[in-house]
Amino acid sequence: MIHIKEVAKQTKITVRTLRYYDQIGLLTASSKTEGGHRLYSDEEMKKLQYIQFFKGMGYKLQDIKDILSDSNWNWPNSLKSQLAYILEEQERLREIESSVRELMNGIAVEGGDEWLAVQKLIQLSSQNKKRLLTFKENGFNEKEIKLWTKLPKMKGEDPDSLEWIALLGQIKRYTKEDPASSRVQNIIRRMLEKQMEEFKDENEFINKLWDLRKSPKQSEKLGLYPIDKEVLDFMERAYDIHISCLQDSSFEQGEES
Repeated sequence: MIHIKEVAKQTKITVRTLRYYDQIGLLTASSKTEGGHRLYSDEEMKKLQYIQFFKGMGYKLQDIKDILSDSNWNWPNSLKSQLAYILEEQERLREIESSVRELMNGIAVEGGDEWLAVQKLIQLSSQNKKRLLTFKENGFNEKEIKLWTKLPKMKGEDPDSLEWIALLGQIKRYTKEDPASSRVQNIIRRMLEKQMEEFKDENEFINKLWDLRKSPKQSEKLGLYPIDKEVLDFMERAYDIHISCLQDSSFEQGEES
């Protein structure tokens, strides 16, 4: 017979937990010392191992009690049911993780305004997720539909998506500044660098995407995260300034040569 304190030491289960198991009839000690301390037999230690094993698999205590008390328990069916539960739980947690990541990224895009991010994500979640028909209705060909998959994702955790999200958040933060300021122009320059990295020689696709992005109605149909018109207009002005500066620089270099 093994003293309750020794059982707790061997199994890393607290004495309090062992007493609770006894109270609910899950694991009852077969005898006690003269001082009233519980003593466990080898059979009860074996049963305790089952309890630990099933707890680690996610079974509830009442379910474990039913399993151990039923000599005709159908093990294959029980394990299949538990596996199905675990897979459903994993899917639920993946969805929660995705929603948390999306909200974090939304807050970043909105420059820290969590309420605005929540409002926009609620709007986004209510939209139809099957967009292939919408793509074709808007004149996207098969190649452009594939290019669409390379766009940054609000639920993404990849470095490219996170950098785009950070750049959008910075742009929104500086919309009260002069779009020609060095700070804003540095952001636009980095955006154009990233655009070239992913969509080199795809100007037709980029221009089409930008036109759709500027239309709230079309953006909504395509499931794009809503960006305020003020921010889009500011980005366009900053972009025009950036391109103009590049052209002026090229012209000056041409004259010098």
